Amino acid sequence: MTPLSPPNPWTRIFAPFAVGYFLSYLLRNANAVISPELRGDLGLSAADLGLLTSAYLLAFGAFQLPLGLLLDRFGPRRVETTLLLICAAGCALFAAGHDIGQLTLGRALIGLGVSACLMGSFKSFSLWFPLERQASLNAAIMAAGGLGALTASAPLSALLPTLGWRGIFFALAALTLLVAGLIFTSPEKRVDGQRETLGQQLAGLATIVKSRAFWRFLPQTTLIVGGFMALQGLWAVPYMTQVDGLTREAAANVLLLMAAAMMTGFLFIAFFVRRLAQVGLPPARLLAIGIGCGLAATLGIALQLAPAWLLWPILGLVFAVSNLAYALLSANFPPQLAGRANTALNFGAFVGAFAIQWLFGVAVDGFQSAGLEASAAYRASLAGLLVLQTVGWGWYVLETRRAQRGDVTPP
Repeated sequence: MTPLSPPNPWTRIFAPFAVGYFLSYLLRNANAVISPELRGDLGLSAADLGLLTSAYLLAFGAFQLPLGLLLDRFGPRRVETTLLLICAAGCALFAAGHDIGQLTLGRALIGLGVSACLMGSFKSFSLWFPLERQASLNAAIMAAGGLGALTASAPLSALLPTLGWRGIFFALAALTLLVAGLIFTSPEKRVDGQRETLGQQLAGLATIVKSRAFWRFLPQTTLIVGGFMALQGLWAVPYMTQVDGLTREAAANVLLLMAAAMMTGFLFIAFFVRRLAQVGLPPARLLAIGIGCGLAATLGIALQLAPAWLLWPILGLVFAVSNLAYALLSANFPPQLAGRANTALNFGAFVGAFAIQWLFGVAVDGFQSAGLEASAAYRASLAGLLVLQTVGWGWYVLETRRAQRGDVTPP
């Protein structure tokens, strides 16, 4: 069945889902700016802060596999609306919480509630728009997420003196309810034809997870994409204040630059990836080179080889390149498995982000307990993450070369 554009597609279809993904990214990164207030008000350790913030990532990632099945069965409008109601409840609980248990539960509900904001958008576009329009729509959605990351930096920091962190999250709860209403009133399209049974859907998912192509991309995505989300979503601001001596406002401005670089990277990939392939830089090679540059930037951050305002935005740019892995993985499977392939890889990214965001705080506390100053503890923790990320990148490079030497040529 060929998708047909609805009346006023930008306002009826694109805009509600774009606002949803904007909200998802804003909520993902909000704790990076409010972390000093959370620690001061509640007496949290670095490990406590990492655990409660990363609960968003754990809940988000854990729901990716069932999410793919639900989107196929019930459609993006109903699934995302229902989940956003859970998100609103999580925002309210987080705003009213007075101990780490309440805040961790609220953060987990937020992560679960926004878990469909990107994949629901992709599913909606595939139903309503022809294939040739979907690339530009996907790029625009990613840019909306970049705008959310921009908002969760200097603009959010500017609201803290007026609203406080609790007031900000009560406001976000109200905004979430509004977005849920917008998506619920958007048009719905049912797909004609026979549906797969649940058993067939699970068998298709098992085919993906057992494939060597999936394992070529998983370690790099888990450690590098997950690591970037962990840093951007929480540890970048404390790192810059402790290691580089920046004020919280200056660190928030660097986050703003990083988000702008990320948004620029998404748009660059969307419009130029085909042209780069034509001149001898296919996506698989671009992914390897881009990640290598990101590792070099991380080394520079750990060794303080250049100012923070220069090196952290490079990571934002590289994060956009790293998302090529989703398209490269999907190209190894039939179109009907593409959604499950993407959510399976996304599951790895968010599990990695959860583990890294939590364990980074554990490492900082551990190094300080061993006698290191805060600055040295943060740098040592980042160096440990860099070692793991280099291993993941090396695995991808070696597996890609193996595939090129064999019968299967990677995309």
